[in-house]
Formats: sequence, C-alpha cells, structure tokens
Amino acid sequence: MTALAILVKEMGISVTGSDIAEEFPTDATLKRFNIKYFIGFDPIHIKYKPDLVIYTGAHQGRKNIEVQTSIKIGIPILSHGEALGFFMKEKFQICVAGSHGKTTTSAMIAFSLIQLNEDPSFAIGCGEILGLHTSGHFGKSKYFVAEADEYITDPTGDRTPRFLWQTPQILVITNIDFDHPDAYKDITQVQEAFIHLTKKVTQGGHIIINLDDHASQEIINQISVPVVTYGMSKQANYQTKNIHFENNLTKFEVWQNNQKLSDFNIKAVGAHNAMNATSVIVALKLLGFSVENIKKVLALFSGTKRRFEYIGQKNDKLLYDDYAHHPTEIKATLKGIREFFPNKRIVVIFQPHTYSRTAKLLEEFGRSFNFADTVIITDIYVSAREKPILGISGKLLTDIVKKQNKQTVFIPNEELVLKYLSQETRANDLILTMGAGDIYSWIPKILNIL
Repeated sequence: MTALAILVKEMGISVTGSDIAEEFPTDATLKRFNIKYFIGFDPIHIKYKPDLVIYTGAHQGRKNIEVQTSIKIGIPILSHGEALGFFMKEKFQICVAGSHGKTTTSAMIAFSLIQLNEDPSFAIGCGEILGLHTSGHFGKSKYFVAEADEYITDPTGDRTPRFLWQTPQILVITNIDFDHPDAYKDITQVQEAFIHLTKKVTQGGHIIINLDDHASQEIINQISVPVVTYGMSKQANYQTKNIHFENNLTKFEVWQNNQKLSDFNIKAVGAHNAMNATSVIVALKLLGFSVENIKKVLALFSGTKRRFEYIGQKNDKLLYDDYAHHPTEIKATLKGIREFFPNKRIVVIFQPHTYSRTAKLLEEFGRSFNFADTVIITDIYVSAREKPILGISGKLLTDIVKKQNKQTVFIPNEELVLKYLSQETRANDLILTMGAGDIYSWIPKILNIL
C-alpha cells in the first residue's frame, strides 16, 4: 500500500490513510514523502468524505469499519489489487509474478529503467529500493513496473488472485510454488491462477518464464502468447552459466541460443539472484536496450529493504535482515550466504509467519536450514488474517528442524533471543534475522547487544 500511496501523491492527489500502531519498515518512507495516517480504524476518519477509499485484505478487508462506512455514505471503494490495476491502465505494464523473487526482480527492472534514462512508474512491495529511497513512483515514461501477486484480493470475500487486475505487456514468471495455504488448496490450483494470468497478457506481449522451475515449465504448453525462457537449462532461450562468487559479487554468464551475450556482475547474493537478474536482462532486451548498457546498470543495483539487507557490524559480527518466510526462499538465501561467506558462522533467527503456512510446510521447513550453523526459532507471528491452529507452534517447528540441523533451539520471544545472542555469539559470526512478521523491529536491540 505504501508504494501506491506514494505514486498517487506524486500524481498530485491528496493521500492519507489508517493503520494499526505497529511499527513497519515502510514507516520511514511514508514520513519522507510526508504522507500522514491515522492510528487505528474509526468511522470518524472518513468524515471529510474522500473521493476514493482503497483497502487491503488485512484488517478485515471489505468488512473493515472504515470501508463499511464509505459504502454506507456512497464513497467509492477499491481493493488494493483493483486500485493498482486501475492506476496502471494506459501504461505499458511490466509485471513480475512468482511465489519467490518478484520483489527483487521488479525492483531491478524499475531501477535499471531509471538508470537507462527512462522515468517509469513503479509500485514495489518493499520498504524502499536502495539507491532510489522509495518503493513507488509516478513517472513520465510509458512504462509501469509492478509486482504481480498471486495472493487473493480479499480473504473476507473476494478470492480473485490480486494479479488478475493487471494486463501485462511483459510478464515475468520467476517460479510457481505453494506459498499461501490459506488461499490455495494445492500447487495445481496455484498453477491454474498463473495460467489465468497469462491470458491477461495483451496482444503483442511476451511472457518470460523460468525453465528451471518445474511448476512453471508445466504450464508453458497452455500459454498462447510468445514465451521466452531463461534458466540454467540447456533448453532455455537465455541460459545462465558459470555462476560464481568473487569480491562480494555474484558473477555469471548469459548465453542466447548458444551464443554468449556477456559476463554480468551483481551485488545481490546467491545463484537465485543471478537467475532473477537473467530475467531482467531478457525483459530489458525485449524493450530494445543494449546488452552493454544493461550490464552497466545491473552492476549498480544494491537491492531492497529486507532482502538480505546489511544492517551493520559490531565487534567483528555482521548483522543482516531478510524477508524469507517460505522454505524455498530460506534455503536459497542461506545457500547464497554460505557461498558468499564460506568462513563465517551463520546464526539465523527465524520468526515463522502464519500458522497455516507452518502447518502445511512443516517437513519442507525442516530441510531448509542446513546451510546455517545455528538456528533460533521463535514463536509464530500471528497474521491479522488468521487464527492459531491447535498443536502448531514454534516449538513444534524447532523439533522438526532439529532432525536435520542439531544446532537448533527454540527461543520464543525478543527478550530471550537478545539474552541468548549476548551470551552465545562471537567474533566472525554473521547474524541473520529472517521472517515476514515483526522480527525487523528487534534489529536495533540486537545490534546494540552484539
């Protein structure tokens, strides 16, 4: 919602809003753009009769008291997914879908277009794109870059996948995974949503798809518009080769139809980010930019907030933060960190996010922490959209992970985690906070006690 609020304000429209009192990574960005909001939800916040009310699926969605008040007095309402699609209309839409990697990939595209002297509009689901100091922008060029999210529009009523409000000219699919058990019953249902999305691509458009991802590969024969594939597979139109790590850079080659395009260097950690970057290279080539210029701008990209974000260093201990909350993301991130920092002791503090995801993916979580030296698992963060599930807990998850990584401990809360870190961490440690809940709010205290 922050990215959209910034974009709308830059269009010259007055913007305000309401939210809970909890601290969020987006707070500083909203403050920078002087976007003020109320704490809590109350009908009185609608008394000045805004022209439009946009709501998210969180905090009761359409049933939220402010949304219901708006309906009663005749103020138009739109869900966030609908509103994003509305403001993207009349633009050349570059949409990045995928269960994992869509934030980094869409941020890479937006950042690259700016460095290539375009002025794209963009709405990216992060605190900010590093170097741009924002997650949203209303630009003068024809391009609009956005994440295309498969989660449902409103869990309280509208189960339309959010990305179906968009009409891409270029659609990137990074992967397809079972990430939202509260929205989909299985991976097949997720694939069906993505197939529906491919039918929204406009005439003359292109779909860029990861051929290494089995679930994505399975839907290709059901796509009716031109498909360009990428991946490490020899069958990919654009093949990523020779991924290696040197001087704090991820380095790789990209080949097109068995001819080498170039060597590329990115600051983002891990083979998975080399793959994300390859999809960006394909997208920018389709837009007509030269390989040499693409290579230059990608090398400048420093990432986004909460995607292996460097926090600080103290007493020869490094502190990073990451949003990973699904087993696939966790494993890829930790593998990348291990390859980047082979001599560091990696200490992970993982806050599980949602009972439904934890329950459905217990065994997968158990196999996802093998690249860490020490794993701390906390209580499960309770999402506003669900209730606890009897028997599912951080302690249960700890027992599952411990079968694969013996150096796993259950430490339920912030206070006890801080105590543990103050006593058990040492020089040459790399400490990583990880999760989609509120663990980011623990970071100042963690850095203080290191």
